Amino acid sequence: MLFLLAELRALLGTPVTDERAQLAHDLAEDAIMGEVGERIATPPQRGIKTVALSVAARILTNPQGVRSEQAGGMLMTYADDQTGVVLSDDELRRLRRAVGMASGAGMLDIAPVESRISTYPWRQA
Repeated sequence: MLFLLAELRALLGTPVTDERAQLAHDLAEDAIMGEVGERIATPPQRGIKTVALSVAARILTNPQGVRSEQAGGMLMTYADDQTGVVLSDDELRRLRRAVGMASGAGMLDIAPVESRISTYPWRQA
C-alpha cells in the first residue's frame, strides 16, 4: 500500500467510507504504477506517498472533474486545475526522481528494467 486509508481520511478532514478510500488508493496506485512500473520499493521511496495522497484526495474531492459550479447566487470555482486520476508535471518529476528514473529531454529511459545492458562495448581500465 502506498498510504494508509486513515492518512487519506486525515488529509481530507471528512468522513470517507472504506470502499471509497480503497478505490481512491487503488486508482492512485494504478496511475503511479503506469508511470514508474515496478520500481516502487516496500516501503515506498520518499516522495511517493505525497503524490499518491494528492492524487487520491483529488479523486475523492472532485471525481467528476468540475472546475466551477453555481447554485442560485453561490458560485464555487475550484483552484486546482488537475482533477481525477491525473498526474501533474511536478508529480511526475517527483515520482521519477524517487525511483531513480532519468528525467529531462536528453535523458529518456524507455527500456524496461529487465532489458538493461550488462556488458559495454568499451574497455574499462
